[in-house]
Amino acid sequence: MIRIFALTDAGAILGRRLQNLLQNDEQLVTFELRPQPFTETLQTAFEHGERLLLICATGIAVRALAPVLVDKYRDPAVLVLDEQGQFVIPLISGHEGGANEWARQVSKAIDAQLVMTTAKPYLQPVYTVGMGCERGCDADHLLALLDQCLTQQGLSMSDIVSINSIDIKADEVGLIELARQQKKLFQTYSAEQLAAVSDQLQTPSEYVYDTVGVYGVAESAALWAAQQATQSQAELILPKQKTPKATCAIARAYPPGSGSTGSLD
Repeated sequence: MIRIFALTDAGAILGRRLQNLLQNDEQLVTFELRPQPFTETLQTAFEHGERLLLICATGIAVRALAPVLVDKYRDPAVLVLDEQGQFVIPLISGHEGGANEWARQVSKAIDAQLVMTTAKPYLQPVYTVGMGCERGCDADHLLALLDQCLTQQGLSMSDIVSINSIDIKADEVGLIELARQQKKLFQTYSAEQLAAVSDQLQTPSEYVYDTVGVYGVAESAALWAAQQATQSQAELILPKQKTPKATCAIARAYPPGSGSTGSLD
């Protein structure tokens, strides 16, 4: 869910425009002008994990949300815009929460200037998807999960370079068909290879380890694939998401020689 808030009449015009632009069948977008009480309304929406688009001064947004910030892995994305719609700032969870990608989409939609303050804004990251599933899981189920994960991070199918899993899934028809339909490279790796990134997993599972020899298929495969694609350190931007039949995670890495300093969000 996306919540749009504005504090001025001029901001309300932009807010309603954005509501119309962002609304679709997959997500609910609401707009409120001068919600009361303002701080409590924002904090409640933020704590519920709702993405926020705030048409107000950056200082107002920071002071309102500072008491409820947790960390960049769990905080929802927050964008700040000026009331004229000239600038879009990804304020919170730029990388992990998807605010940077979301801000790019919003700035493009309204022809605004994107103001990126996190590190590495000028680089082209490599995004990789890791997936695991029960035997016989169909491609439609896998696609629905993948679409949900991409949307959660403000990404599109065109942003990812590969779909990856463990080698015992090399013949999994649903994964093969998903990759074929989306024209993505499908790669599988051995448990020994995936074990190399086990210290980076966010949701390790003893059950999965006892079953396949790694502490997490989706997270491990995404991380290892991103690392291999760039020959540089990878990071999880979306930890394992699951349905009763499948799991999905998204990782990112930057090409070497970038002189990057790491994420500041």
